[in-house]
Amino acid sequence: MSAAYASFGLAPAMRAGGVLAGGDYQVHRDFVDFIVNGRPLLFQLADLDAVSPLAADVPPAIFTTHVRRLLLEADAPLLDGRYVIYGCPECEGLECGAVTAVIERGGQSGDADAGADDDYVWRDFAWQTSDHADLALNGYHGIGPFRFRGAEYRAQLGRLLDGDGIGGGPRRVLLIGARVALLAKLAAALRTIGVGAEIAADAAGVPAEELRTYGAVAFGHAVPQRTRDEVRAAFEGAGADIVCVEGRVPVVPLLVAQIEQALDRGPAEHRRLTRLEVAGDAVVAEVTSACRVRLTAYRLDRLRRTRVHEVLDEVLPPGEHRFRLPGKARHVVARTPDSVRVAVPRS
Repeated sequence: MSAAYASFGLAPAMRAGGVLAGGDYQVHRDFVDFIVNGRPLLFQLADLDAVSPLAADVPPAIFTTHVRRLLLEADAPLLDGRYVIYGCPECEGLECGAVTAVIERGGQSGDADAGADDDYVWRDFAWQTSDHADLALNGYHGIGPFRFRGAEYRAQLGRLLDGDGIGGGPRRVLLIGARVALLAKLAAALRTIGVGAEIAADAAGVPAEELRTYGAVAFGHAVPQRTRDEVRAAFEGAGADIVCVEGRVPVVPLLVAQIEQALDRGPAEHRRLTRLEVAGDAVVAEVTSACRVRLTAYRLDRLRRTRVHEVLDEVLPPGEHRFRLPGKARHVVARTPDSVRVAVPRS
């Protein structure tokens, strides 16, 4: 008798980039995640910071090879028929560690199901840092095996081969404002983490096809309402689906986080960080599964200098969590491996 079937799907996901405390940064990565039984498989791996091999920024030929490997139409990249399911978001080196699994057709001997030979099975998940996986020491014993129906499995991955990248939208932002020095710093920070950014006074005369390459528009605090309305009208006339970001506080890491949140077009039900809000002198965060959460609060002092407060950096269990904010800091950025959210005081 074969194991119970699991459903298989794909959905856009991201590894949130950002400017971190002390000037460090992490690169933004868009990728396609595996949805098993209606839930991202990555969520079962707690606080793991990783992406699937189906990343948007890999060359098309390599992307196609990764898809064909999952379809077992290309040789396994690792020994013992093992395939990379999730790897390092900064590089492709196995020495950084990767989640691997055996992928095979059919099932175990004695399988009574007539269609079992058409199934795809993912089993023996492990954390691997060298040529051989040590299942006893580094195996994910609570995950899998998963048995997927062949037709569903091939149809989902076939969409990628047909050119449907299941992307989350354009990864460029147009910066509108008068403070050129601040906008230049913001644009540089965005480009550093892998998000395209251009600076302009307005959107007048920009061709419609170019406007459609943007996923967000960020307005500086001093931009007149008339200019804002004209920019929105230009994008609407071009048929561009954009998110508008109001940059009221001139703090680059905070603005980067706001833009990252605006560019996240992944399904809401596939996010671990579902709520973040400032309530008085506390911040409330809610997560759907155990994951690493970093909370950073920002404020401007009397001389308009940026003050940064690291509120939290730890793995939180599912549920609602409340933390006291230090001093007068009330602008908060929350990061998990897959998303970023920004909360500001209620006016």
